[in-house]
Amino acid sequence: AQGTALTGWWVLAHECGHRGFSANNYINDSVGWVLHSLLLVPYFSWQYSHAKHHAKTNHMLDGETHVPPSRTWRKQHAGVHRLVGDDAFAIWELVSHLLFGWPMYLAFNATGARRTPEGVRHTTVPDHFRPSSKLFPAHGAWANRVIASTVGVVLVLIGLWLLGEEYTHTKIGMMYWPAYLWTNFWLVLYTWLQHTDEDLPHFGEDEWTWVRGALCTIDRPYHGFDWMHHHIGSTHVTHHLFSNLPCYHAQEATAALKAYLEPRGLYNFDGQPWPLAAWKIAKKCHYMGDIKGVCFWRCLSKDRKERAAERAAKKE
Repeated sequence: AQGTALTGWWVLAHECGHRGFSANNYINDSVGWVLHSLLLVPYFSWQYSHAKHHAKTNHMLDGETHVPPSRTWRKQHAGVHRLVGDDAFAIWELVSHLLFGWPMYLAFNATGARRTPEGVRHTTVPDHFRPSSKLFPAHGAWANRVIASTVGVVLVLIGLWLLGEEYTHTKIGMMYWPAYLWTNFWLVLYTWLQHTDEDLPHFGEDEWTWVRGALCTIDRPYHGFDWMHHHIGSTHVTHHLFSNLPCYHAQEATAALKAYLEPRGLYNFDGQPWPLAAWKIAKKCHYMGDIKGVCFWRCLSKDRKERAAERAAKKE
């Protein structure tokens, strides 16, 4: 329950990063830095990468977070899938994304962009904590903000240690870390489900446009959790088209936008319960066959069936 509630704080800090929390940017950055630091998120560093996520949504080379893997991933994981089976592999997909995904992204750029801001393929590990990280532009204008972000995270870790010395590390650890992991679960779940579905394409550089990328997001219902998390999952199409729109106007804006987009076949919505949606995605959305053109998700079980059919056809 605490982690679910803290996700609401996380979303408010996200709004601060978009300049949608207050008309005063000093308030935005102060509130955002405090809230995100308390949740071990480097506020300004993530503000930069998240802005790039919005600027390059569903771009196969320059998108940020949940950028689909390519055929190299298939070669690395096909054997495991064949060994453990479809359901066990889907469970691993859920665990690896929802438990490890967020810290792996912050520290190692897992599912992040394939290229630096200058358009060069990454040859080092771009993290969110070093000013020299290739995640950030080479001109260095973000350096002080990256330092401030890392300082915020370090101060909270020191604070947790000091509290542990005073009240025992076991007690503080049980109060903080399970809630921290549950908050991570929610934020990864939202981002994963907002940008992943069998029918949602990603685009190579030759096909991508900002509008195409922004429209290839999907709204889903989260029922009792939606109000607590400021409707971040059920109004996401609107959020990608108008990212500085305050979350407290998102429902009204979504109703108007849906009325315009839906008759034109441009509004994506999946009404099935989010646990079923997550299970379907874990089973059917594994990788892309290419990083060029219009790319749709492929799954390892379908690959196996297609190869089996090809072998049977050759025998005939």
